[in-house]
Amino acid sequence: MIADEPAAPLGDIFRRLIANTGPISLMHYMGEANARYYTARDPLGTAGDFVTAPEISQMFGELIGLWLADIWIRAGRESPVHYVELGPGRGTLASDALRAAKRYGLEPSVHLVEASTALKDVQLVTVPGAQWHADLSTVPMYGPVLIVANEFLDALPVRQLVKTAEGWRERMVVPEGERFNCIAGHQPMDAAVPEARRDAAEGTIIETCPGAAATIYEVAGRLLEQGGAALFIDYGHDTVRDGSTLQAVRQHLKVDPFVNPGAADLTAHVDFATLAQIAQSRGCKWLGTVTQGRWLRELGIETRADSLAAVAPQHTAAIQTAKERLIGEGQMGLLFKVMGLAAPGWPDGVGFNG
Repeated sequence: MIADEPAAPLGDIFRRLIANTGPISLMHYMGEANARYYTARDPLGTAGDFVTAPEISQMFGELIGLWLADIWIRAGRESPVHYVELGPGRGTLASDALRAAKRYGLEPSVHLVEASTALKDVQLVTVPGAQWHADLSTVPMYGPVLIVANEFLDALPVRQLVKTAEGWRERMVVPEGERFNCIAGHQPMDAAVPEARRDAAEGTIIETCPGAAATIYEVAGRLLEQGGAALFIDYGHDTVRDGSTLQAVRQHLKVDPFVNPGAADLTAHVDFATLAQIAQSRGCKWLGTVTQGRWLRELGIETRADSLAAVAPQHTAAIQTAKERLIGEGQMGLLFKVMGLAAPGWPDGVGFNG
């Protein structure tokens, strides 16, 4: 193949694979689709497919930086200390957080875990001096780690199991005309379902995310061994639920996730209840899981918005609109959750009280 020849449409590749080997799992479908989607594009911003909280307002990243500085100071200011961000996007969050933290003496080494070449090029400018990693395995294993992941877990591929008349089966993907569709596989999967949930009604779907579970397990281990704290911010739920939450977004609109795979961002809700249990199973300290709106309010976003407006009164309306997008119950305030983790012996984190 000529070097500049565009890659074949992923849908065509899936159709050939399924024709030769049979249905593929939904987890396989989502993983390959997002790998194709993120590899060669910057999906963020008004010209992209979606906007994340750091792009809405600098207040979001600044408050995260202040949270990290506060917990680090109260833990004893141990050095060296490392800032680690998973899926850092354009680097906007890191830039804002590090600028705010620096005012209080926190100047960590910076480590960005990023797979997208297109986004790395942007991060090189936004976060000069950062080091890049394909995964956490090459991040320094000495000194406390301050880990941040905003809208990272939701893009990891999910596995879905469905209760059929014959028992539990994995949901598989097959072509159906111009799109794809899910069917129940043939292999019994009852052993993969927690015993307390096996007697669910026919048609019940259970969704799990092995990648998210592995990430939390590894982060908890790092905190246990090195000290530090972590924030995971994403849309999801803090109680165990049933049902499929798979969705796709393109050009800021929801689209069919089973049409033109690789051209839209596929995501699923994060199961924070299960992830908290995984962290605690390693002996990690779970600080709590609260709504983004409540967390940002407790950190003082309303006061910060007023301060910014006082400095630039001509931007007051835009600042207040951005604040409302971040904390409003009808916007990101309720759907998005913030989960805090810390090493044993580290203090509790602001915003998780009660």
